[in-house]
Amino acid sequence: MKTSQGNVFNISSKETFSEVALKVFKYQAVHTPVYSQWLDELGLDYRKIERAEEIPFLPISLFRDHKLISKEFNPDLVFESSGTTGMRRSRHFIADRGIYERSFRTCFRIFYGEITDYIILALLPSYMDRKGSSLVYMAQDLIKSSESELSGFFLDDLDLLRSRITGIRNDGRKILLLGVSFALLDLAENGNIDMNGHIVMETGGMKGRRDEITREELHSFLCKSFNLDKIHSEYGMTELLSQAYSMGDGIFRTPPWMKVLVRDPHDPFSILDHGRTGGVNIIDLANIYSCSFIETSDLGVSHPDGSFEILGRFDNSDIRGCNLLI
Repeated sequence: MKTSQGNVFNISSKETFSEVALKVFKYQAVHTPVYSQWLDELGLDYRKIERAEEIPFLPISLFRDHKLISKEFNPDLVFESSGTTGMRRSRHFIADRGIYERSFRTCFRIFYGEITDYIILALLPSYMDRKGSSLVYMAQDLIKSSESELSGFFLDDLDLLRSRITGIRNDGRKILLLGVSFALLDLAENGNIDMNGHIVMETGGMKGRRDEITREELHSFLCKSFNLDKIHSEYGMTELLSQAYSMGDGIFRTPPWMKVLVRDPHDPFSILDHGRTGGVNIIDLANIYSCSFIETSDLGVSHPDGSFEILGRFDNSDIRGCNLLI
């Protein structure tokens, strides 16, 4: 599978994406036991799947109760999702952390250029008090890769963060302020900060710390408080090794090895045309050694240019009665 791993990050066309996706699928159908069992439950013979469009997606809920990893590997790293007390958390068993690092570093460069052009300020208090956060892992690597002693993590010390921003606004490099939604709101409510010419990126999630508000409401308030026209967003999750980014208006775009499809809420095996609202399915080919074909609990809409929007979540995941889900 090493050849396909290299191919993943060199995809340059829809045809190549489909070819690599089919190869990854056939590998996972044999080597990832949980996915293999899922296919058996569906009564599908992976050898008869000849087009990428026919590949079935694994419900994301299975990451909570099952160990999804190729039987050829032992975990090099384990990521665990955030959640409230008592909630069962998803775990993603990572066979090779180098794949994750290559994925998020390459993806960052595609959308934002060289990491050394930025000072990275990470406001991620809800993630710092636990191990296994893929977001913290990524932020920590970006901070180090920025090669600036001014980059760093900030927990709940908003005054220190405010003074750091004020002190480096004229450093010559762009500031990238990356934070969870509730923490960015806390910072904004503590007084306006002029971030004109720099980037504020929210990673979503109130994590039970504040009442949920719409993305439009959040971005409108943050734009006013930070003197910006646009708020950027990052879309990622524990079960993925890739991220999608929005540079404004909640329109997300993916790297070449990632694709979003929207399924019919009433028929999860049917993919909707662009512009219609449904469940979000994700192909993340960087997930070579776990599962690249994931049926999420998010609601969204796709666009003809490959971009997509996230509109919310299902109240209850569309469980379909498979023994693996019981």
